Amino acid sequence: MMLYDWVQNIEFKYIWVLPALGMLPVLAWLRFRMARSLKAAFPVTTTKAFQERGGKAAWVQFPFWLQLLAIGCLLVALARPQIRDVRNRKTGEGIDIVLCMDVSGSMLSQDFSPNRLSVAKDMAIEFVRNRPIDQIGLVIFSGESFTQYPITTDHEGLVTQILSLRSGMLEDGTLIGEGLATSVQRLATSKSKSKVVILLTDGKEEAPETRLIDPNTALEIAKAKGVRVYSIGMAGMDRVLVQEGGVVTRSEPLLDEALLKRIATQTGGQYFRARNKEGLQLIYEQIDRLEKSKVEVTSRTRYQEQFPYFILAALILLALSLLLKYTILRTFP
Repeated sequence: MMLYDWVQNIEFKYIWVLPALGMLPVLAWLRFRMARSLKAAFPVTTTKAFQERGGKAAWVQFPFWLQLLAIGCLLVALARPQIRDVRNRKTGEGIDIVLCMDVSGSMLSQDFSPNRLSVAKDMAIEFVRNRPIDQIGLVIFSGESFTQYPITTDHEGLVTQILSLRSGMLEDGTLIGEGLATSVQRLATSKSKSKVVILLTDGKEEAPETRLIDPNTALEIAKAKGVRVYSIGMAGMDRVLVQEGGVVTRSEPLLDEALLKRIATQTGGQYFRARNKEGLQLIYEQIDRLEKSKVEVTSRTRYQEQFPYFILAALILLALSLLLKYTILRTFP
């Protein structure tokens, strides 16, 4: 521990002892007065003898200062310095959650700054870090679905995976049904009483003929497994213009809100619409409040005694003062 940190964290059990340190300057002043009042006289037979004694005279007060420091260390030791170490342990009954995120090409749209995918990643990471005891996994989808990270309490590993998400990781498209079905499958073996999927998309089902599971089938599977779904439609716009031959022919809804609402409602969750970053942040905060884990915080306080260091310092200072006094400075009073 650095000296500054040590000083910042030190506490004294018997702090009333510390005012006694005020007597140290008084002792130093009395010593100074006595030294001035003494008139030493000694015979000098040669210049060499005078020079030898004069050199030692500069050190004659040194044992006293060492003893004064030793007394100071002993007083600090009597005040019983300690460092308090408080450790909190979080336990409780968590919720198993799967983040099901759309990574299709449209997630690079810039109606969210810098783009939808970047904002979705930031909000997901914040949500994960606010759920310390939950098991959380990550499923991504576009034209196919993939389990990016199984449900786990290794949240740092999960955050790393969220940060690595990019559009183009999977075949392009929007298969909401397959994304939901894969998420529910991740929770199939969960023993948690609460199982939740947070489904985020910026589009509507765009299914090729090769799709395996349609959204309605995925909804029925989620209901059968007791999985609650919170669906989020992420788009600043309501409709998208369709061009044919370079000419705008019509506009279509950007989101299939009816589907997203049905998935959420029938599984006991809720549907949310995010039109900007602040809106998405509020949605995650609301889901965080709705799905509260039972958290128990156990605090344990441990004190690390520091007085032995001061006693050791005092003994070293006293030994050094005696060594000087009875060896190098033994001829001085």
